[in-house]
Amino acid sequence: MSAVSGDLGILADHVPTIEQLKPGVIDIIADSGSTKYFVSGGFAIMNPNSVLNINAIEAFKLEDIDPQAVAANLAESQRLASSAKDEATKEAAAVEIELYEAIQTAFSAKSK
Repeated sequence: MSAVSGDLGILADHVPTIEQLKPGVIDIIADSGSTKYFVSGGFAIMNPNSVLNINAIEAFKLEDIDPQAVAANLAESQRLASSAKDEATKEAAAVEIELYEAIQTAFSAKSK
């Protein structure tokens, strides 16, 4: 998972920790296989009993996200950022750009 402190993987008996999540992919691995979710941010809390809690603002199965819609929304956010006349609009567009670029990165990692 992608955290502010860097990318990390967590297995059983991991040292207890709290990590702030960046937009990115969380790969949930179970005996039946793995499922990738895109999260826009949040926190991962590894408890002393090896239970991991993920508190995400939003989480979507990566397979449910339309790459063409992401590309179109990224282009629109970039257009808004370059034509913004005030700081608030520029900052909002910058947040959107970061999010859409993270989703595109997740798609390129998925195809490898």
